[in-house]
Amino acid sequence: MKVEVLKQYSVFLANEPGALGQVAALFSQEGINLLGISSEVRDDSALVRIAVQPDGDFSGVLTKAGFASVESKLISIEVPDKPGALASISDALGHAGINITNVYGTALHEHTCRILLGVANTEKALKALERLKAD
Repeated sequence: MKVEVLKQYSVFLANEPGALGQVAALFSQEGINLLGISSEVRDDSALVRIAVQPDGDFSGVLTKAGFASVESKLISIEVPDKPGALASISDALGHAGINITNVYGTALHEHTCRILLGVANTEKALKALERLKAD
């Protein structure tokens, strides 16, 4: 199990054609690879969460382009792609008293997936995940 801390940008968009493309183009122009993405749409607005490597500051680029965003830490956990992986991780965090605020994921390659977690306390979550790795 590989665990690392990434950056997450929560970007607020209008729910209209082309909005996601505008944000994606900004990341592309800056040469920033998206490691994960999720969205929630409600009526006329959307929230897009984008996971990227932790180096660099992209907040200013988003603001300059007119997008409101929030930057936060995100935990990336690479695990075998099999039933129970998320259950084990969420159980370990729950027993440690850590609230998961958002989750999304993606397959990396044939037998590995990446689970992306926003949590209330990143440092405490990392310690709980270290204990899980040791078991």
